[in-house]
Amino acid sequence: MAEFDSIDVNILKQLQKDASLTAQEIADKVNLSTSPCWRRINRLEQTGIIQKKVALLDSKKLGMQMVTFVSISLSRNDEDSLETFEEQVQQFPEIVECYTVTGTMDYFLKIITRDIQHFESFLRRHLAQLPLIREIHSNVAVTQIKYSTELPLDTQL
Repeated sequence: MAEFDSIDVNILKQLQKDASLTAQEIADKVNLSTSPCWRRINRLEQTGIIQKKVALLDSKKLGMQMVTFVSISLSRNDEDSLETFEEQVQQFPEIVECYTVTGTMDYFLKIITRDIQHFESFLRRHLAQLPLIREIHSNVAVTQIKYSTELPLDTQL
């Protein structure tokens, strides 16, 4: 883990809230002058702590109403099969997150689609067609209670 202090943590908090802030705006919020603040941000980017800056989009306003969590079990668990499956899921933009998991299933996917018909079509035409899949279980999200992309910096560092 890279070395950083409470000022770095405060800079990261500000960037997690709004990555469009200028170095000057962040410096003002963390009680630092602009040049040292910019150097710290640059160091955090160079070390890979800040991976990239993106715009978060409102999926519902873009017509993507359906969030489905899918657990997948593969027919084989050898290294080549796992790598093949992981490469295959990369090709589907509907799959926004993919994790290996412990327990009876091998993978956990978060899939976003327009509606139930789009999800069914995606499932039938794409996901279920992958040759290594043995079992698929889907859970449709009904209500989003909490959504955050901010890491819990205060509790972890």
